[in-house]
Amino acid sequence: MRTKKLAAVALLATLSIFAVWAAVGQDSLLRVGFSWPTYIDPGVGSDFSSSSAMVNLYDSLVYPTPEGTVIPHAADSWEISDDNLTYTFHIRPGITFHTGGEMTAEDVKFSMDRLLTLGEGYGYLFLGSVAGVEVIDTYTVEITLSEPFGPFLFSLVRFYILSKDAVMANLGEGPYGDYGDYGKTWLLSNDAGSGAYTVAEFPFEEYLLLDLFPGYWGEVAPNAAQQVKMLRSPDAVTVKALMARRELEITDPWQPEESMVSMDAIDGVDIAAFPNSLSQYLMLHNTKAPTDDIQIRKALSYMLDYEQVVNIIFPGSLQAHGPVATVLPGYKEGLFQYSRDLDKAREALQKSKYYGSLDEYPIVFGVNTDVPALEKLALLFQANAAEIGLNVELIKMPWGKMVEVVGSQEETPNVLAINVAPHYPEAGSMLQAKYHSSNVGTWEQAEWMLDPMLDQLIDDALGTIDEAARFEKYGLIQQVIVELVPDVFLFELLEKHAYQAEYVSWPQPSNPNSVMGYNYDFRFIEVFPDRIP
Repeated sequence: MRTKKLAAVALLATLSIFAVWAAVGQDSLLRVGFSWPTYIDPGVGSDFSSSSAMVNLYDSLVYPTPEGTVIPHAADSWEISDDNLTYTFHIRPGITFHTGGEMTAEDVKFSMDRLLTLGEGYGYLFLGSVAGVEVIDTYTVEITLSEPFGPFLFSLVRFYILSKDAVMANLGEGPYGDYGDYGKTWLLSNDAGSGAYTVAEFPFEEYLLLDLFPGYWGEVAPNAAQQVKMLRSPDAVTVKALMARRELEITDPWQPEESMVSMDAIDGVDIAAFPNSLSQYLMLHNTKAPTDDIQIRKALSYMLDYEQVVNIIFPGSLQAHGPVATVLPGYKEGLFQYSRDLDKAREALQKSKYYGSLDEYPIVFGVNTDVPALEKLALLFQANAAEIGLNVELIKMPWGKMVEVVGSQEETPNVLAINVAPHYPEAGSMLQAKYHSSNVGTWEQAEWMLDPMLDQLIDDALGTIDEAARFEKYGLIQQVIVELVPDVFLFELLEKHAYQAEYVSWPQPSNPNSVMGYNYDFRFIEVFPDRIP
C-alpha cells in the first residue's frame, strides 16, 4: 500500500511540475523528452541527451551534414599539411560567448588541452593522436597530431569550444594543479559556450531549460523557440497525457509502440519516423563467467527471436548486419548474420566449458527501466534463454545507474541492452567507441574486451589517410568482431517520435543527420504559437 501511495504522490508531483512549465511562456516554449541524466560539460558528457544539449550550447570547429561530410562552423577555413599531421584552423571573427568575450584561438587551445587532461567524455577520440595545440594569432590555431588520423577532421564535430575566461573564473578545488577542478563543478549546471542556446535553469534531476541566445552568430530559423526545455521523460502514460494536453512538443524516441499508436491518434500529433545510424546491442561481458566463453556468446546469439524484436517490440527497425550500421560509410556488406536456431544454440552450449554446470552460472541482465520496450526485450531474452537451459536473472536499473556500473569491470552485468550512435559520420567512429580499449568502461563499451590485437587493427585503420584503404581495413575489423561475438547484434533503430505537427515544424527527420544529437539542433525547429488550438 505504501508503494502505491508513494507512486501516486510521485505522479502528482510530476504532473504538477509539468503544469507549472505549461503555464510559463508556453507560446515560446519547445519541450522535448529525453532519457536522463544529462551532463552538459563538453569534457564529461557523451550520451544521447548530453550530446543533444552540447550541440545547442556550444560551437564546434566544423559541423556534420546529413550527406556524411563536414562544413565550416566556428572555423571558416583550414589547411592540412602534406604529411597530414598539422591542421591550421582560422576562427570566424565575431563569435560571442554567452558569458561575454569573443572566441579566439586561445579558447580553442584551452578547450582541447582541457579535454585531453580530463580524459572523459569525447576525450578518447583525441587522446593519443593530438600532440599539441599552438596559438598562431588571435584567430589562427594549429593542431598537431602525433600520427596521421584519417577521419580527424570529421571527429572535430565532437570538439566543443569553451570560453577560457569563463572556466578560469569558476574553478573549484580539484586535482588539476593551478586549474583546480578545471571548472567541472560549475559546468555541471552552467555553460561556457557560444551556441544558439544558453542555460537558463538546470534542476539536475528534472529538466534543462535553455534560452535562445540573442547574440548568436549563425543561422537561426525565424520561429525558433525562445525557450527549450529538455525534460526527463516520465512514464509512458504520463507522456501520452502531456501530448494530449499539448504540454509536450516532441517525445523521446523510446516510447513503446502501443503508446506511439495511441499518440498518433491524437488530433494534431504525428509520428516522425526516420532511419538513423543508431545501433542496438546486447553488450556481453567478455571477462565475466559465463559470458567470457565464446560458445555461450554464440548460444545467446542463436537463441534470440530476432523477428519478434524487429517486428513487434521495435517495429520497422532493421536487424543488425554486424557491429556497424549499414548507413555508415565504411560498413562492410556480406558479414555473417545470426538468426534464431535453437539447435545451433544447444550445440554451442555443449562446446562450452560451463556445459554441465550451467545452473551455477546465472546470466545477469541489467534492464534499463527508463525504456519500456527494453524491458520487453529483456523478458524475451530471458524466455528464449530458458528454452536452451540458461538461467537469466533480470536486475532493473535506470539509465543513470547503468552508466555508473559500467565503469566497474566487477559490477558490470553479463548483459546490457545499450544503443550506440557514431560520433562522426564514418564506420571508424563506431569501431573506436565500441571496441577500442581507450573507451572501455564507458556506457558505449560494457564488453570489457581489452583486446590488444583489435586495438592495433583499429589504430592502423584510423591512421590510414586514403579513404578507400581505410574503409577496406574497417571491413576486416568488422569481420574479426563478428567472429569474436562480443555482442548480440540486434538492430538499427527506426527512430520514432510523437510530435505536435500542428504547430511545430521539425525539418531534420526528412533529412536526418547520422551524428547523434544533431537532429535536435533546436535553432532549426520552429514553433508557431498562432496554430496552437
